[in-house]
Amino acid sequence: MTTSHSASAAEPAGVAVRYAPSLHGYDVGLLVLRLVLGLTMAAHGTQKLFGWFGGGGLDGTAKFFTASGYPSGKVMAVCAGLTETLGGLGLVLGLLTPLAAAAVVGTMINALAVKWGGGFFAPEGVEYELLLVTGAAALALTGPGRYAVDRFLPVLRAHRLVYGAGALVLAVVFAAVVLVLRK
Repeated sequence: MTTSHSASAAEPAGVAVRYAPSLHGYDVGLLVLRLVLGLTMAAHGTQKLFGWFGGGGLDGTAKFFTASGYPSGKVMAVCAGLTETLGGLGLVLGLLTPLAAAAVVGTMINALAVKWGGGFFAPEGVEYELLLVTGAAALALTGPGRYAVDRFLPVLRAHRLVYGAGALVLAVVFAAVVLVLRK
């Protein structure tokens, strides 16, 4: 985007000036997305693990998984609860962001499969799960921004698209394996 008004002393008159977008704006936006998505997922996971925030705890969640056709309901409840909690906290911190986002994506693919067929809108619809999976996939692909623990990890300091894409492939493969186990 260019503009040709009000050139400064360092710029010749009549020369178009190019304005770069604010990287801090992107970083703050990614931080907000990470915080909201991550805390939402972590809270969702603690509902499954501990019954916090009105959740069913391990026993109630195990019954839900069994009724939804998953084998070993209690094991599935622990796996889903840990994946959501740890994936969510990873997003909040910006720690191993591609893998944290992949954890959320894999879990939400299964949630979409369970709820599919109920339409788009709540309470039976999938718009909530679709929003979560899309936000997590976007974070896996873009990286966490500069306000993240990953910035201090040599391998992840400079986020690469290939890290996010690889993590998403891993998420889809693991989600597909779990879905194949479902009756």
